[in-house]
Amino acid sequence: MPDSMSEQLQRDMVCEGLLECFHGLKQLDKEIFQELVQTEEPLTIDEIAEKVDRERSTAYRAVQRLLQAGFIQKEQVNYEQGGYYHVYRPTDPSNIADDMQRMLNDWYAKMGQLIQEFEEKYEQSEPSTPTVES
Repeated sequence: MPDSMSEQLQRDMVCEGLLECFHGLKQLDKEIFQELVQTEEPLTIDEIAEKVDRERSTAYRAVQRLLQAGFIQKEQVNYEQGGYYHVYRPTDPSNIADDMQRMLNDWYAKMGQLIQEFEEKYEQSEPSTPTVES
């Protein structure tokens, strides 16, 4: 079960924790993202799997989650004799940050709406104070 918001606020978080918090990424996803950030050239699935010491299929699933979250980009490289392969590189960090900021703003607006609905649903009418006649 996920931690409550108050528990999350009490924990020490690092910026990489945003990957998990915003997109539910797993430890392997974060490791692959770090590898891609630290590598100057884009990597193939086989190279990624080797760097994180995992099976190709396991690395591929993690790469797909990172692609879906928008943290990495896929590029096609064509062979001169025909055929192609894909390489992966990290998305520009400012684009990722902008997306997370938009997501946070949307979440904040939704939470504000839910809090308002809660207040309206459970608000008890304040007891009226009797007027004193003099």
